[in-house]
Amino acid sequence: MARLTITIDGPAASGKSTAARLLAEKIGAGFLDTGAIYRAVTLAARNAGADMTNPTELLGVLRKTKFEFTANKGEMTAHIDGEDVTRQIRHPDVTENARYIASAPELRQQLVRMQREFAARCETLVTEGRDQGTVAFPDADVKFYLTAELTARARRRQAELGANDEQNLEQLRDAIEQRDKSDRTRGVGPLRPAPDAVVIDTTNLSIDQVVQRLLDSVKERCGGKI
Repeated sequence: MARLTITIDGPAASGKSTAARLLAEKIGAGFLDTGAIYRAVTLAARNAGADMTNPTELLGVLRKTKFEFTANKGEMTAHIDGEDVTRQIRHPDVTENARYIASAPELRQQLVRMQREFAARCETLVTEGRDQGTVAFPDADVKFYLTAELTARARRRQAELGANDEQNLEQLRDAIEQRDKSDRTRGVGPLRPAPDAVVIDTTNLSIDQVVQRLLDSVKERCGGKI
């Protein structure tokens, strides 16, 4: 495990990915984007023609495929059997199907192992996801949980997609709400703040303000390690 580990969990569009990446840059830490790992396994499964609803097939793909993840200039790069798929794993279709990987206990256990192997290579680590402080790194030095009002999160996702009509906003709001329900009720690694996590509501905060709050908390708790 890294000498200093910082976890940032939270629901979709709460700002955790951007905040984690920027915090990692500020303190010179490795950045673990767990979503990239789930998406990479999803892409490999789809490329292999696996049944996304069959955990046994998905586990077979995971075991016979070589995955490599590295932190490079604030971004996590992903390789499948030597091929750089960092851009491919961001395709909306891959993101949509990553839920099959996330909800399968056997696969999730293997992916947590991969996350810990990545962390072991980092002296300082900032990792973001949905179960980093509760499952993957329960002994992390500092844990955060970012949240925000549903409509605010939908507007953020809308801005990311470059859409601005109210119908689209409502559809995004419904999709995020369904994702929240799925994340919170799944049997393995459900979305919830760790008991010792610092909870930050990002609804009315700029990304710079969020990062500053994270940085202040880290310095207060672990100033000697950064």
